[in-house]
Amino acid sequence: MSLDLVLITGMSGSGKSVALRALEDAGYYCVDNLPPQLLGAFVSLEQANDASRVAIAMDVRSATALPLVPQQLREMRSRGVQIRPLFLDSTTDTLVRRFSETRRRHPLSSQDTEGHTDPLLRKRALVDAIELERELLADLRDQALVIDSSSIRAAELQAQVKALLSAPASQLTLVFESFAFKRGIPVDADYMFDVRMLPNPHYEPGLRDLTGLDQPVVDFLQAQPGVDEMFRSIEGFLQRWLEPLALDHRSYVTVAIGCTGGQHRSVYLVEKLAAAFGQRWTTLKRHRELSRAGG
Repeated sequence: MSLDLVLITGMSGSGKSVALRALEDAGYYCVDNLPPQLLGAFVSLEQANDASRVAIAMDVRSATALPLVPQQLREMRSRGVQIRPLFLDSTTDTLVRRFSETRRRHPLSSQDTEGHTDPLLRKRALVDAIELERELLADLRDQALVIDSSSIRAAELQAQVKALLSAPASQLTLVFESFAFKRGIPVDADYMFDVRMLPNPHYEPGLRDLTGLDQPVVDFLQAQPGVDEMFRSIEGFLQRWLEPLALDHRSYVTVAIGCTGGQHRSVYLVEKLAAAFGQRWTTLKRHRELSRAGG
């Protein structure tokens, strides 16, 4: 029996514990903060015990040993382990706010910097720690499916993690994500396309409160010059480069489509692209702003 291993890494404060709980609910045996030096031995033990699903979380507290992980993953894949690397990320502003609200200490912050009485100096020290953490985790991020937890609730993060489990681990998975530029650029995008130049249904009174999932909006956009041309342009780019990405052993590619409000044009194009590429590749869809609105 092949072992299915989900390896969760990511920024401190980005929701790794929430993701781990979602996997535990899905029947995975979960281990938090496993030292990288023990990863190979632990996986061998689970294989000997005929385990089928294991999830492991690692973070920057093991910073000195994290460079060992990419080679360990290659060795485990050669032994038939199905590995799903998952990286939780958030914008720096979001992480600063979360640490400030919870009064938690960042694992890379020193006691001296945390003792600053000036709030501006404390914030600067926290930002420095976060940016150092990004550098230390960059190699792991490059190999993983990235989920941006900046603007989603815990329940939506759990839903996205569970959606990951529905995709085969052995082939390229495409993630199409709609978003609003006015709420910030998603940090999990491999490719990002700006479609704000297309006609906006927001200015049609009968369409303003609908979304790109609703047929009247679909009909409106299908009738507009340029919308199909934009779709064909994005489709052509991806058709050209997905096969080389798959041959380069990429497991996940996230394509973000942005418009002003993340409600009409980007949602419509994500749905259309997911339908087109779903005939060849495993595809997942995310509508960031609709998830926020849905509570």
